[in-house]
Amino acid sequence: QVQLVESGGGSVQAGGSLRLSCAASGYTVSTYCMSWFRQAPDKARERVASIIGGALYYHGTVKDRFTISRDDAKNTLPLQMDSLKPEDTGMYYCAGGRTVICSREASGYDYWGQGTQVTVSS
Repeated sequence: QVQLVESGGGSVQAGGSLRLSCAASGYTVSTYCMSWFRQAPDKARERVASIIGGALYYHGTVKDRFTISRDDAKNTLPLQMDSLKPEDTGMYYCAGGRTVICSREASGYDYWGQGTQVTVSS
C-alpha cells in the first residue's frame, strides 16, 4: 500500500522560507517521476516542480526560488521554498507516478498525499 505524507506547511510573511517534505512508504521515490503540485482556492491544481533521476523541472513562477530534491536514504521528497510570495499560497501536494515521464497534468500521477497548507501574507 502506497502512502505519501506531506509535512512542513505553515504561515509565513512574504520573503520568508518553508521546507516541505513528503515521506513515502510502499513506494521508492527514486524509481519514478515525483512532483509537487499546488492548488489555490478556486484555481486548478498546477505542477510546481518535478524530479526524475538527475533531471529537475520548475514552474516558471518558482524557478530560482524553490528547490526540489530527493533523499534516497530517507525515501523522502523535500521542497525548499525561499523568497515566498503571497501568490505562492495554496495547498501543496506530493504526487508519485508509475512512469519516468513527468507529466504536468495531475492525471499523470497515481499516488497523492493529503496535502499541506502554505499561507504567505504580504
